[in-house]
Amino acid sequence: MRDAGAVIHSHGIESCLVTMINPLSKEFRITHMEMIKGIKGHGYYDELVIPIIENTAYEYELTESLAKAIEAYPKTTAVLVRNHGIYVWGDSWINAKTQSECYHYLFDAALKLHQMGLDWSTPDHGPIQSVKSGQKIGRESDVSVKARKANGEINLLPRFIVLDIEGTTTPISFVSDVLFPYARDNVRKHLSATYDAPETQDDIKLLRSQVQSDLEQGVAGALPIPPDDAGKEEVIAALVTNVEAMIKADRKITALKELQGHIWQTGYENNELKGIVFDDVPEALEKWHAQGIKVYIYSSGSRLAQRLIFGHTNFGDLRKFLSGFFDTTVGNKREARSYTEISASLGVDKPSDILFVTDVYQEATAAKAAGLEVIISIRPGNGPLPENHGFKTINSFLEI
Repeated sequence: MRDAGAVIHSHGIESCLVTMINPLSKEFRITHMEMIKGIKGHGYYDELVIPIIENTAYEYELTESLAKAIEAYPKTTAVLVRNHGIYVWGDSWINAKTQSECYHYLFDAALKLHQMGLDWSTPDHGPIQSVKSGQKIGRESDVSVKARKANGEINLLPRFIVLDIEGTTTPISFVSDVLFPYARDNVRKHLSATYDAPETQDDIKLLRSQVQSDLEQGVAGALPIPPDDAGKEEVIAALVTNVEAMIKADRKITALKELQGHIWQTGYENNELKGIVFDDVPEALEKWHAQGIKVYIYSSGSRLAQRLIFGHTNFGDLRKFLSGFFDTTVGNKREARSYTEISASLGVDKPSDILFVTDVYQEATAAKAAGLEVIISIRPGNGPLPENHGFKTINSFLEI
């Protein structure tokens, strides 16, 4: 299923113990640890999620549940078996071994943090929020809920908050008047300077595929991209024309967003760009974080672009308050199945445990159809909403 060149199966004690801390958990999650970078497809700021399957008397009996876990978690390169061990795979024995060492390091770190009363699954690894007086952090006991219902009041905190960026955390004008023009004005310069870099070649492959699809569908502005042997300058000229047309049409496609993210990365590194968020955003993020609520970003911009905005804001680096990032690889923001995919990724029993905040009515409708709680953000410069749209609205995150 994964074209594995090698698999390492380990009975390392750490891999057993992390599945025993919470015997009901179906996943092991950890974030903001250096060794996460050693796991394929992950970086320091990402949340690493490993599925946990139940043990059986005989190893061959694990086949079905193992296959289901691999299918349900397309990004994983490992599966934990409760009270047993772990399977780790890679494209070579070296890759499998390296990742196995990283996984065991992370399990050992999680165990030590747990012994210290610290939560390895949150960005700042703060104190574990324990259950006291019938209440859990971010939730309320049944008795408390009934009492508040009797008083005509009910306002439970969500377990997770998923935030849009443009028009929600960040002014639309920053994206339209700063980021987009910067990307457009620097496409040729970026492609010329980094043309042979593997990262840029990957971006070009994505653009070629997208343009070919656009040509077949008759999309306006699409221009054939010559083959590599036509020469670097001719290829770049065609790419620039296509990218400019995509930006002008404000297309929410992965090929464009990946390239834009890499162009913006250079801008942030050179201090030519700084992310802008509304004044209430840092305070709200810090408050939610302290309450044990995990906050994620879902934007049409690439995950790299998202991390850059929140890592270089006018209020400093806010990534320590964020647990992860979703982009269009999970689906279009105006389709309900995208929010179903996010719910599955977060491992919630009920989609209503997730609060989604956006400024776009169509996104709000899609999220609601998937069962999420939804609030619409009213910010300066945002577009008008339909009359009687039926959603709660806020002008500041501090109203949540």
